[in-house]
Amino acid sequence: MMTVPMELERLQERIEDAVRLGKLRADAATNIRRLLSGERTDFYGCVVEELADAGEWSELNDRFYKTLAFGTGGLRGRTMGKIVTATERGTPTVMGRPQFPCVGTNAMNFFNISRATRGLISYLKKWRAGKAGSSNPKIVIVHDTRHFSEEFADLTSKIASDCGCEAVVFSGPRSTPELSFAVRDLNADAGIVITASHNPPHDNGYKVYFDDGAQVIEPHASGIIAEVNAITSEDYVAEKRSGHVVTVGDEIDRAYMDRLETLILDRELITNARQLKIVYTPLHGTGGVIIKPMLKRLGLNFSVVPEQDKFDGRFPTVKSPNPENAEALKYGISLAGRDGADLVIATDPDCDRMGVAARTRDGKFKLLSGNQTGSLLAYYRVKTLFDRGVLNKENAAHAVIIKTFVTSDLQKAIAEKFGVRCVETLTGFKYIGAKLGKYEAAVSAKNYRKLSEDETRRLRLTKSAFYIFGGEESYGYSGADFVRDKDGNGAAIMFCEVAAYAKANGQTLDELLDSIYAKFGYFEEKNASLVFEGADGAEKIRRLLVSYDENPPREILGGAVASTKNFERETIRDVEGDEIPKEKLMIFELADKTRIAVRGSGTEPKIKYYLFAQRRPSKEKLSREELANAKTEAGKRLEGIWRWLEADANRRLGK
Repeated sequence: MMTVPMELERLQERIEDAVRLGKLRADAATNIRRLLSGERTDFYGCVVEELADAGEWSELNDRFYKTLAFGTGGLRGRTMGKIVTATERGTPTVMGRPQFPCVGTNAMNFFNISRATRGLISYLKKWRAGKAGSSNPKIVIVHDTRHFSEEFADLTSKIASDCGCEAVVFSGPRSTPELSFAVRDLNADAGIVITASHNPPHDNGYKVYFDDGAQVIEPHASGIIAEVNAITSEDYVAEKRSGHVVTVGDEIDRAYMDRLETLILDRELITNARQLKIVYTPLHGTGGVIIKPMLKRLGLNFSVVPEQDKFDGRFPTVKSPNPENAEALKYGISLAGRDGADLVIATDPDCDRMGVAARTRDGKFKLLSGNQTGSLLAYYRVKTLFDRGVLNKENAAHAVIIKTFVTSDLQKAIAEKFGVRCVETLTGFKYIGAKLGKYEAAVSAKNYRKLSEDETRRLRLTKSAFYIFGGEESYGYSGADFVRDKDGNGAAIMFCEVAAYAKANGQTLDELLDSIYAKFGYFEEKNASLVFEGADGAEKIRRLLVSYDENPPREILGGAVASTKNFERETIRDVEGDEIPKEKLMIFELADKTRIAVRGSGTEPKIKYYLFAQRRPSKEKLSREELANAKTEAGKRLEGIWRWLEADANRRLGK
C-alpha cells in the first residue's frame, strides 16, 4: 500500500542537499522537480523518497539524468528499475510483475507514453491540415507480450481517442510487421507498436510508423520529435469532440496471411516437402499468432516448443529473448534433436527478427548468423526468379536487392553476378522502407496497395524497381513491399522454402551455403560491442564516438588503413544517386579489403563494431581446400582485429 511522502517542500530541500554533496546530478534534480509538479505528486514523491532513504542516488541519477529521448524510431528504455521500490511493486501481478512501471523521466512509463502520443497526434493534425477531408488522424496501435505493453497500448488508444483520433487496436498481442501491414491495408495515418523487440524483460518501447507503413524518417521524424519535446507533462484535457476506438483482429490476420503466402516462389517444392521437419519457437512472443497457422496452411511438417508457446513478458525459459543468441534456441534444438528435425526457427517477442539453427551432415545443429541466413535467402530468391523466368537479362536492371552498409558483402557479390542492382542503406529498416516508398511512387498506380503481387511486380519491372529481397545483419529480412519493416513472419516462410530446396537437392543448409561461398567467394563477419550502462555509460559512448571522429585509426593490427568513410561529415551517395543521411557511422577499410564499421546503438547502451573479411576465388570457384583455408584465415584475422579494437577503445577511454 502506498504511503504518503514527506512534505513536498522538505523532499525538495533534501534533493538540493544531495546535489550540493555531489550525490545527485543537477540535471537529475531538475527533472525530479518537474515530475513532482504534476498531478501524481504523491505517487512520484513516494518513489523518490524511498530511493533517497535507501541512499540509492545512482538509481535516481539513472532514472532522471535526462528525459527519455524520442528518437527517429520512438522510445525505448527500462520499464522496471534496477531497484524496484515498494510503491512501484504495489500488488504484483500473478507473474510477479510490479503493479506500476518505473518512475523517472528516463524510463518507459505512463509519463513518457503520454508525451509521445500527444506529440505524435499534434504533428499528425498539422500534417493533415493541408490535406482534403478530416484533420482527425487514424492511428493503428499494436502491442507485444512484454510487461506493461497492454496497459501502455490502452493508454495510447485512450489518449488518441480523447484527442479526436480514430484509434484502431487489435484484440490481443500482434507482431510489428503486422502493424506495418495494417497501416497500409487500413490507409491509416500512422502506427504505434508497444515493444522493445528483443531487449531484456525490464525494457519496453514505443515505435512510430507513418502512413506508408515504415518507421518515420525525415522530415516527419524531426517534426514529431519537436512536438514531443514541447510537452513536459503527462497531464492533458480531452477534446469536447472525442474520437473513438475500433477493435480489429482476425480480418487483418487473414489479409496479411494471404499476402505472406505470395512469398513462396515454388509452391510445388513446398507441396513435396513433407520430409522436411521444422521446429518453431516464438520465445514467448507474438510470432505464433501468424507463423503457426501459416506453416499449417502451407502443409509443412512442424512442431512448436511447448514451453515457449505462451505469452509471458518474463521470458522465463531464456536469458534474453533474442534469436541472435545461441542460448535462446536451446529448447528448440533440444526438441529438434528428439524429433529428428532438420531446422529450428525462432522469432523475437515482436516477431520482426528471426534466427535459425540447421542440422548438419553429422547430425549436430549449427546456428547461422544473420549474414549467412540473409545470404541464403538472397541467393535462393534471385536464382529462383531467374529459373522461373520472372527475371531475365532484359528486365534484370529493374530488380534490386537492398542491404545495409554493415551487412555481408556476399549479398552484393550475388547481386552483381546475377546482374541485378544492390543498394546499400544505413542501419535500420526504415531506410529500406524509404527505398520501397520511392519505388512505389515511381509506379504511380492508383490503389497500389490493393493490387495483387503479380500486378505490382509487373508494374515495378517495367516502370520502377522490383524488390527481390532486403536484409540486415541483425537478423532482419523482408521479401516483398506489402510490409515496410523487417518481417519475422515472412522470413520464417521464406526460409522454410530455402530449407526445402536444400533438402530436395540432397544438401544440408550449411552445404548449400558452402556451395555459395565456393562460387562467389568466402565472406566472414564478426559483430561485437562494448556495453556502457547508465548516465556514466552514455558519456563513455559519446567520448568514444567523438574520438573515432577526431582521431580515426591510421593502422589496425599493423596494417595501414587504406580508406575511411565518415558518414557524419562526408556527403555519400548510394548507387541510385540518393544522398545517405548523416549519421555517426565510420567505416575503415584495410588493403586486403577487410572492413571495420563503428556506430553507437540506437536502442541499447552499446557501441557496436562490425568486422568483415573476404577471400574471392582466383579462378572460377574456390576448391574445397581453398574454402577451408579461407575460413581459417578469415576467422583468425577478425579475431585478432577485434582484440586490437577492444584494447584501442580502452586506450581511448584512458583505462
